[in-house]
Amino acid sequence: MTNAAAGLPPETVERMFTRADGSYAFARWGRPIVPVVFGVDDATLSVVKGAIEAVVALAGHKMAETDPEIGANVMIFFLRDWDELLSVPDLGRMIDGLDVLVARLKARGANQYRTFRFDAGGAIKACFGFCRLDAALAALPADTVALSMAVQTMLSWSDGAFAEVAPLAEAKGRAVLRPEIAALLQAAYAPTMPAVARDPSHALRLAARIALATA
Repeated sequence: MTNAAAGLPPETVERMFTRADGSYAFARWGRPIVPVVFGVDDATLSVVKGAIEAVVALAGHKMAETDPEIGANVMIFFLRDWDELLSVPDLGRMIDGLDVLVARLKARGANQYRTFRFDAGGAIKACFGFCRLDAALAALPADTVALSMAVQTMLSWSDGAFAEVAPLAEAKGRAVLRPEIAALLQAAYAPTMPAVARDPSHALRLAARIALATA
């Protein structure tokens, strides 16, 4: 496990929210989270929802029974093959260019994909998460997959956000959130921090809060 006192350098935090075009784009949820999960049995459903509830509570954010605008605002789909998405009723209306996306995911051999929707102010208002249970993911415990997905729904991470620092570590044989990632989530959801940021100096503020939390 990474030493909690290590924190996260500002440049690492900045890369976690820097897009392929070099722009910095941070966003957190601007409303309570209402998850719904498809494609799993009741036991796994409980694990996934429990992971989301735990991460939301850790961040200091809120959950709700329903979103007044769209009902459920976090939709997580577990599937065996990307083509299954093409048969999900009305998904094509929620995900623009679904057929093109499916073809791209198949070509990449991807096993996960997330896309966000944002409100007028730029805060997150919806997240669609897809998890294809290939051999690698199927070999992991359900709580490990669920915790990883929960973390990745909380902020508008960049594609390479966890290339340097994995979000999870192992403690006593179980997956746990790394302390520096937990501190980052708490810093990101601090009431005095903005819900949306486009200036990389925001990463400096996050890093400073993480350093204090993990000192």
